[in-house]
Amino acid sequence: MTVDVSALAINIAVPEELQWTDERRGQEFRLTSITVRLLPDATLAAKAYGRPVGGGRGGYVSFSVPDSPELHDLIEAGAREAASRWAGQKGLG
Repeated sequence: MTVDVSALAINIAVPEELQWTDERRGQEFRLTSITVRLLPDATLAAKAYGRPVGGGRGGYVSFSVPDSPELHDLIEAGAREAASRWAGQKGLG
């Protein structure tokens, strides 16, 4: 059987000490999670998400992940952990 997998994505929680803020449309967001996609060429693409600092519900808006060695290490460690979990999957319950 040929299976076409169109996307592989994981979500990584950003530890408090690595969280950052960014602004969109005049609203400040605290970025607390990163969504990582495995691209067809085996490279990774990442976007950050979070909540408005002032509270309330903000729109689901993506932010670029800063070029930080600590965040790159977090993303790569998350990808390795996800690969390990997928490799050990036991099928549907």
